[in-house]
Amino acid sequence: MTAVASLPSVSLTEDAARHIAEIIGDAQDKGLRIYIETGGCSGMSYAMEISTRKTGDEEFVCHGVNLFVEDRGLVYLAGSVIDYKDGLTGAGFRITNPNAKQTCGCGKSFEA
Repeated sequence: MTAVASLPSVSLTEDAARHIAEIIGDAQDKGLRIYIETGGCSGMSYAMEISTRKTGDEEFVCHGVNLFVEDRGLVYLAGSVIDYKDGLTGAGFRITNPNAKQTCGCGKSFEA
């Protein structure tokens, strides 16, 4: 029997968790759901939504907030950190993905 190495988790920074908590309020079953779509400038795109856990999602809890990652996308997102920046130009979530060989200028798509 061969052991399968587990993939590193996906995590949120405190700023990202705080922003998600503000959005979901008291909805304890909701969180940030992230998944991968084909397409985009670099071949694959990040997609996110505030949602409940879907069948097949991996669930992580970061700073008290739920993070759901589509199981098919976990191989591409393993070890990633999701941050949130608030500012006059470019407010939003940012993903630092150690598996991305190349990213586009907007940061919303990548090549694995």
